[in-house]
Amino acid sequence: QFLFVVTFTTFLLCCVEYDVLFANRPLNHSHAGGAAPDRSKVTLPDAVLPAPQCAQRIRASGWIIFLLVMAAVFWLYRLVKVLCSLLSYWEIRTFYIKALNIPSEGLCNYSWQEVQARLISLQRRQQMCVHKKELTELDIYHRILRFKNYTVAMVNKSLLPVRFHLPLLGPVVFLTQGLKYNLELLLFWGPGSLFQNKWSLRPQCKRVGARRELARRLARAMVLLGLANLLLCPCVLVWQLLYAFFSYAEVIKREPGSLGARRWSLYGRHYLRHFNELNHELQARLSRGYKPATKYMNSFTSPLLTVLAKNIGFFAGSILAVLIVLTVYDEDVLTVQHILTAITLLGLVVTLARWVCWAGPAAGMVGDRVAEREVERLPSARRSFIPDEHTVWCPEQLLQRVLAHVHYMPDHWQGNASRSETRSEMAQLFQYKAVFILEELLSPILTPLILIFALPGRALDIVDFFRNFTVEVVGVGDICSFAQLDVRNHGNPQWLSAGQTEASVYQQAENGKTELSLMHFAITNPRWQPPPPSELFLSQLKEKVQQDAAAAPPAQRILAEGPLGASLLS
Repeated sequence: QFLFVVTFTTFLLCCVEYDVLFANRPLNHSHAGGAAPDRSKVTLPDAVLPAPQCAQRIRASGWIIFLLVMAAVFWLYRLVKVLCSLLSYWEIRTFYIKALNIPSEGLCNYSWQEVQARLISLQRRQQMCVHKKELTELDIYHRILRFKNYTVAMVNKSLLPVRFHLPLLGPVVFLTQGLKYNLELLLFWGPGSLFQNKWSLRPQCKRVGARRELARRLARAMVLLGLANLLLCPCVLVWQLLYAFFSYAEVIKREPGSLGARRWSLYGRHYLRHFNELNHELQARLSRGYKPATKYMNSFTSPLLTVLAKNIGFFAGSILAVLIVLTVYDEDVLTVQHILTAITLLGLVVTLARWVCWAGPAAGMVGDRVAEREVERLPSARRSFIPDEHTVWCPEQLLQRVLAHVHYMPDHWQGNASRSETRSEMAQLFQYKAVFILEELLSPILTPLILIFALPGRALDIVDFFRNFTVEVVGVGDICSFAQLDVRNHGNPQWLSAGQTEASVYQQAENGKTELSLMHFAITNPRWQPPPPSELFLSQLKEKVQQDAAAAPPAQRILAEGPLGASLLS
């Protein structure tokens, strides 16, 4: 794709004669037999310059030569990286076939738990990890998710500068792939990072006396990396614009409403991720929460936008209808200059007025299951500026359905599901696709500013975080202590009985992440043996759940209470 985008863009800039293509300059076609030249028809080959003339145009532009050189360097870097990855993948493939006895053609028939069980059994027989006799499920997760757990913990403790308060826009969250790549480069695997290799933190990071010197070096590295990003900003920005255009232009033309679809933001994926949660486990959980989250966000309507959408759709649709009727009556109408452009743009306006997702302040609403079934039968009503007049929503119930899958929700959302502030905060986790594209396009400009101005002020806190929350596990290496799922050292008192945790406010994970991660890991890996404090918490939780289930009224009785009971049961 990279080669195609670079080659095709260069061709469009230097090898196309646009005056001929747009018929701004007449082109004479000579015909045999002395026939009159045909000036009306222009073919695509007529607008393409010969190869020597195209090459001359490229050589004459120093800016294009510079961009092509930069593109070639980047492509060679990616090529080397891909070749190294292929070697690693070949080793993994060989390990699966020879050590785990899983043939490549049958790999899709195995679950992750089965692969993990074979790995644990292999360790008992051959002791691949020489420092310990047996590997546990938690050891395997620690090896795979070493850096991911650190990142999730830093987001949980609000250590990374990704929240900003902007004039007019208010509180915003900005975390893009580019910023994430730079943060990982600084902290985990770049030259001069806090980790000296893939499994061990630098010794000076563990010494209290070296914290200020280390913080100064880290802050200087942040500024230098920001300046490097600033120098490369034009090249990266050009690439982002071209890639976004080639990726989304046809999709937007075919289905403009796709920009109004939602996706879990990169910040949302880190905020909602458990400690020790693999990528496929996180994806499955968020996918289950996608439909409830969409319904909740769609429960907010704006009367002003509804009125505007109805009128704009009416005006554009009326003009479009007249043009279509004229075209059907006489196809020569299509030869009128820009008539096809007008029809296409009017069609886009009508589609956007009907299909762009809902936005705006909230109104208090009450609903039941029947209304939601009605919405499920009307997919167009779920993504429209113009809401279906027969639909009634219950935001509190919808938000509880979202919580059942995503597991995390700030305390102040409770009882405030219909408030616009709650919706705005939810939108930071569950953003429009259009917002995602815009953030990625702005990333080459904003990422250097964050690295230079916002991140150095957190350097000392980051150094302290890695020193205070890193533990060395035999056979695994240095890991984030939150990933040990130890409720005594990192538990939240609101989730535990008295005396079960010794964690201070600084040591405890926010929003009950330690406890929720422990529950998730224990359910996902039922053979895992947790440490005694964590096992006590799980046993007390199971007893509480069983008591609540025994005390709850039977489903038949709830259903007999009417629509409200049916709605709550759902």
